[in-house]
Amino acid sequence: MTDIIAPADCSTMTEVRAGVDDVDRAIVALIGRRFGFMDAAARIKPTREAVRDEWRKADVLAKVDTAAASSRIDRALMARLYEDLIETSIAHELERWEAIRPA
Repeated sequence: MTDIIAPADCSTMTEVRAGVDDVDRAIVALIGRRFGFMDAAARIKPTREAVRDEWRKADVLAKVDTAAASSRIDRALMARLYEDLIETSIAHELERWEAIRPA
């Protein structure tokens, strides 16, 4: 297995790909953890209407924008990625909310 080195230290595509694969594994694990919190939210929220919380969505997007700006990451890119992540999270949470409650 190739050691993972910093992007600035990569000199071969094998090193770059190993780094990308390592980051992707971490991202998948973090998204899985995030969706675990969506499962918890579905269990805790008392009504179907509470699943979509536009204030919270705006709050998350604002925090992501601040984090992207301070990390010098493309803010528009992060906004697009998080818009999709949040909407997918809401859909997942709604599905879970409906699944754990009798019709």
